[in-house]
Amino acid sequence: MKTRITELLGIEHPIVQGGMHFVGLAPLAAAVSAAGGLGIITGLTQKTPELLAKEIAKARDLTDKPIGVNLTFLPTFADPPYPEYIQAIIEGGVRIVETAGRSPEKYLPAMKAAGIKVVHKCTSVRHALKAEKIGCDAVSVDGFECGGHPGEDDVPNFILLPRAAEELTIPFIASGGMADGRSLVAALALGAEGVNMGTRFIATKEAPVHENVKQALVAASELDTRLIMRSLKNTERVINNSGVARILEIEKEKGAALTIGDIYDQVAGIYPKVMIDGDMEAGAWSCGMVAGLIHDVPTVKELIDRIMTEADGLIARRLAGMIG
Repeated sequence: MKTRITELLGIEHPIVQGGMHFVGLAPLAAAVSAAGGLGIITGLTQKTPELLAKEIAKARDLTDKPIGVNLTFLPTFADPPYPEYIQAIIEGGVRIVETAGRSPEKYLPAMKAAGIKVVHKCTSVRHALKAEKIGCDAVSVDGFECGGHPGEDDVPNFILLPRAAEELTIPFIASGGMADGRSLVAALALGAEGVNMGTRFIATKEAPVHENVKQALVAASELDTRLIMRSLKNTERVINNSGVARILEIEKEKGAALTIGDIYDQVAGIYPKVMIDGDMEAGAWSCGMVAGLIHDVPTVKELIDRIMTEADGLIARRLAGMIG
C-alpha cells in the first residue's frame, strides 16, 4: 500500500508506532520497523543524549529498516539539552523525527540540514497549519480519542481528520482510536495517509513493559479511560485506576484552584512503577479509548500483517462490492 507517508518515510506499510514514555525503546521500535511500519524510540525516556545514542545503536543492531525518534518539547520550565539530543539523533543515522509538545520551529534548521523528515503531533487544524507553515514535512493529527494529551478542543477524529484534509497540503497520519484494518481504511477515507498507533502497540509481545500492563489493556473497555488535569489546560487521557480516582477527587475538591503540586505524587515518576514494575494502581498513565478494541497480545509482525490483510480485504471486497 503506497501513500505519500510511505514514500516520505521510506516504509512499506502506512503504520507508525507513536512515541511512548518507557515503551518506545529499541526492541519495540525495531520490531515495528522490521515488520514494515515505522518504529519510534522515545527520546526523553533516555535521561541523557548519550543514552539515546546507545538506544539508537541497539535498534540499529536489530533492524536495517528506517526508525524514528520522538522528541517532545516540554514547557519552558523544563530544559533538556535538546541540541545534544538532536546531535545524537543525527550521528545515529536517524532521518525521521516525531516532534510533540511545543513548536519545533527553533530546532528545525538543524534537523533539516541533516536531511531529517519531521512529523509534528497536532491536536487541532490550526496547530497543523502552523506546523506546515514552519516547514514540517508531515503532521500526526491526534483526535480526542487518543491516549496522552488530546488538546483542549475535544474534537474526535471523524471530524478532525476530514477538516485537516480540507486545509493541509502536506500529508498527515491519523492518531487516536487506531487499532486494526478498519481503523486504517477509515483513516484513509477521511483524508489521512497512514495511522499512528500508540496504545495498541503496548499490547504486543515485543513491547518492553510488564505483562500486567498488556493484560490490563486486553481487559479494559472503551469506557475505562478518564481525563485528568482539565482545569490546568493540560488534559491527559489515562486508564482508570485507584491513583487516577484520587486525582479526580482532588480536582473536584480544588476546582479552578488546582495546581500540579496537588497531584504531583500521582503523575510524576509513575511510568517506571507501571511499565517496569507492573504496579497498575501506581498512578496516571496514558491510555487511549482504543483499549476497547484490544483483545489479544500478538507479535508486532502478526499485528501489522493482520491490519494490512484486513485493510486490503475491506478495500478489495467489501467496499468494492458495495460500489459494484
